[in-house]
Amino acid sequence: MTTESFDAVDVIRTKRDGGELSSEQINWIIDAYTRGIVGDEQMAALNMAIFLRGMNRSEIAQWTQAMIDSGETMSFASLSKPTTDKHSTGGVGDKITLPLGPLVSSYGVAVPQLSGRGLGHTGGTLDKLEAIPGWMADVSNERLMEILEDSGAVVAAAGAGLAPADKKLYALRDITSTVDSIPLIASSIMSKKIAEGTSSLVLDVKVGSGAFMKDLDSARELARTMVDLGTDAGVNTRALLTDMNTPLGRCIGNSLEVRESVEVLAGGGPADIIELTCELARNMLELAGIPDADVEEALKDGRAMDSWKKMIRAQGGDPDAPLPVAPHTHDVLAERDGYVTELEALALGVGSWRLGAGRARKEDPVQLSAGIEIHAGLGEKVTKGQKILTLHTETPERFERALESINHGVSIGDEAPAPRTLIHDRII
Repeated sequence: MTTESFDAVDVIRTKRDGGELSSEQINWIIDAYTRGIVGDEQMAALNMAIFLRGMNRSEIAQWTQAMIDSGETMSFASLSKPTTDKHSTGGVGDKITLPLGPLVSSYGVAVPQLSGRGLGHTGGTLDKLEAIPGWMADVSNERLMEILEDSGAVVAAAGAGLAPADKKLYALRDITSTVDSIPLIASSIMSKKIAEGTSSLVLDVKVGSGAFMKDLDSARELARTMVDLGTDAGVNTRALLTDMNTPLGRCIGNSLEVRESVEVLAGGGPADIIELTCELARNMLELAGIPDADVEEALKDGRAMDSWKKMIRAQGGDPDAPLPVAPHTHDVLAERDGYVTELEALALGVGSWRLGAGRARKEDPVQLSAGIEIHAGLGEKVTKGQKILTLHTETPERFERALESINHGVSIGDEAPAPRTLIHDRII
């Protein structure tokens, strides 16, 4: 019988009482939890103690490293090109990964984006791309390297071998109300990104009603923590703080967001999607050693679209195939003349989820064609009876519950609201 180095109760007590966990304590408890020596009830208690007491920079860095050490790591050193990646903390209508990867890779930079599926009101990139006929999320490490060398961009499911401790910990945090802890969020995100092996990373930290972080101060703290973790681990890291009070673009839901992304790659699409895609691309390319790139031109001249088609085909998809279309729709009309003063991200995100675009549990299926189209954006003038939204679903009995959420998030007033600030800050 193996004698354990520490006792879980002592580790929990240390943090409960506001003490600093040693590197040895952190390494042991992450490893012991991964091995099943420390039970869920004990790790839940420690998570709550961290939630309430916090962690300092050295504790967070060690917690992150321990989760990295729980599994395998990847390396892209054999590639002939630099690597860069982007991670978003999640939002409503956030389809930026789809046009961004091809845009950046059109400059000869490899973009390995290991992504996840949606849970709750935030959509998952893999769910969106699976709306494309034939596209497959699961790619072997060998095939991933081939695609990066040839096509330049990959969006794939993160392998179970990367930071397995984080996967186990996240599931526990989700059911114990300890998700919204900055040390635990930061270490969860960065353990996977550092283990992934990219040379540089740009973080899109969302702030607002549809995001984890509801206010700028907490978003800034999360961004600063993650940038420090990346820097300490040798990954060139920076973060943008971006607005998530209102959905991004005009579409929420899987196939709808793919359609909108293709519009952006074709040189059109909503202004906010173009602005954020281009700003993130500039930062990624700068970190990869390509400053002053005219990324707007690359969207207009077809280079990014060519990269998109290569990326989709490399994973078995047909970029020219028709996307799924929902058989049932419902229009939301303006009840009066005026200006759209509110399109609240959380309300519309929950509405889209209730239409079938998201999942409540990881094993739930999603409707690829479900979601919401926005016809009148924030600040736009409307007349009574004008179409503001169109709801899409395969199961029309879902409309009623979706509307309960959506109607709380749409307001029309006499005066236009102040223009939206999309990018609040940059943390380097």
